[in-house]
Amino acid sequence: MGKDTGFLELDRRERDYLDPAQRLNNYREFVVQPSDGALSDQASRCMDCGIPYCHNGCPVNNMIPDWNHLVYEGDWKNALDVLHSTNNFPEFTGRICPAPCEASCTLNIVDQPVTIKSIECAIIDRGWKEGWVKPQIPQIKTGKSVAVIGSGPAGLACAQQLARAGHSVTVFEKADRIGGLLRYGIPDFKMEKHLINRRAVQMEAEGVEFRTSKEVGVDISFASLKENFDAVVLSGGAEDARPLAIPGAEMSGVRLAMEFLTQQNKRNAGDNEERAAPRGSLLATGKHVVVIGGGDTGSDCVGTSNRQGAASVTQLEIMPKPPEHEDKAMTWPDWPVKLRTSSSHEEGVDRDWAVLTKRVVGDGEIVNGLECARVEWVDGKMREIVGSEFTLKADLLLLAMGFVGPKKKGLLEQAGVALTGRGNVEADEQSYTTSEPGVFACGDMRRGQSLVVWAIREGRQCAASVDEALMGATELPR
Repeated sequence: MGKDTGFLELDRRERDYLDPAQRLNNYREFVVQPSDGALSDQASRCMDCGIPYCHNGCPVNNMIPDWNHLVYEGDWKNALDVLHSTNNFPEFTGRICPAPCEASCTLNIVDQPVTIKSIECAIIDRGWKEGWVKPQIPQIKTGKSVAVIGSGPAGLACAQQLARAGHSVTVFEKADRIGGLLRYGIPDFKMEKHLINRRAVQMEAEGVEFRTSKEVGVDISFASLKENFDAVVLSGGAEDARPLAIPGAEMSGVRLAMEFLTQQNKRNAGDNEERAAPRGSLLATGKHVVVIGGGDTGSDCVGTSNRQGAASVTQLEIMPKPPEHEDKAMTWPDWPVKLRTSSSHEEGVDRDWAVLTKRVVGDGEIVNGLECARVEWVDGKMREIVGSEFTLKADLLLLAMGFVGPKKKGLLEQAGVALTGRGNVEADEQSYTTSEPGVFACGDMRRGQSLVVWAIREGRQCAASVDEALMGATELPR
């Protein structure tokens, strides 16, 4: 695979970014794609390591050494075919996946993993440019119909696979556009939304019907879907945000991160302010913003706040600061806990760790500060450090503390499916069947909040299970 001595001759070279001063003026993507020659060189570094742990590091089990070798040889079209064989939407994962495959790369032992993510992105982008990505229209229709509820990455992957198997697939989406978190939670500067639109066109050509602004459990009863479809797939997200249970959290300046991000994404899509912000405009312009939560959503709030012209941005995390470099002997090839600095962090933010929020300061309506304290973690338990209290100036608090599971009201109440102890829909990872006959579940609604690449994997596997249940056998890959 690759060039026998490639990893010895060449160092890792990642994609370049536009300078922050340039990219903060707009919401467009700012990654500078390397030349074909540079990508071929990077692909040549994929060594014949014998046991490619990248396969297991990747949730969709991408055949990474295979398409790396094809890129090295300049055979981009076959590289695209190999990539598409395991991943329906590599243009999504090539942009927003944290790349656990690179953490699992053998060369990561010496901090020089192959640039798998950038090569993946280049393959699919070239495929679209060259016109190689075409609808895969089934030759035979099965006469079976499937309703897919939710058009995030799990629902889209499941719907596309089922349509290609010859089933009539209808996707129900409560928002006015398809994409779920991909569209409304991921900022445009990380992934522009025309990428979703062109996949939607492809899927419609393959026979998928999209019904937007239709919330199952509100606009359409779940019972009607059960009656009119041969199978129903629950592929909604984990939308129930973890609340901030401290005094003052009810003030108007304390808002959910997803509301903040969704508003800006709708503005970028051309929506007027009434449509983008029905509860009132939520903007960071000129404000001292505090983001509570140190994950990817928090990072997205940082980047969006800076683009809106925030006076300052602070990001808090309750867990201790992770090490800047992991102990490879203890962690590799698993995904390590380590300090991760995103492109949004590089654009300007004060980060703080092991911080407990205690009280929102304000007059009952307007926020002007946040009382905090330092904590230490002993034997896995948090303990507040006496006398460590401090107050941050804040006009806007954005809650990015994760999600506790799917919303229960409406859809899940009507579906009557059993839930796990954590509040997710109970369904195993083999059949994806729920407690209700003919009802399947996949993605964040089943596994809890997770990565886009995990959602794609679950959507694909769920589709195979649905196909087998309807037809007695399946040729869809898992």
